[in-house]
Amino acid sequence: MISKGIRGAITVKENSAAAIRDAVIKLLSEMVKRNNIDINLISHAIFTFTSDLNADFPAKYARVELNWKDVPMLCFNEIDVPGALKMCLRALIVINCGEEFEPEFVYLEGAENLRK
Repeated sequence: MISKGIRGAITVKENSAAAIRDAVIKLLSEMVKRNNIDINLISHAIFTFTSDLNADFPAKYARVELNWKDVPMLCFNEIDVPGALKMCLRALIVINCGEEFEPEFVYLEGAENLRK
């Protein structure tokens, strides 16, 4: 078994706990669905936020709302690059899988522009 990463990103409507919660649930749910992820095979998850988002921790909602209680998670700030997309939450889910697994990256809302 090897590990592979699945990237995802979503823009958040406002800097509030409720908006962060909604964005986390939407993004992670779509990442799990598109990649048929068994939560028990998640090695760890990393979340980053742009500097304009600080109302809450995204890992909290993965743990509480999506039952990722045994998944190690960390939250970080993105580098504040001039001209970069604002109000953006990024996620990296690392899973234990076979070599044949091909991850599908997920970009939602305004973050779709990151991969055009």
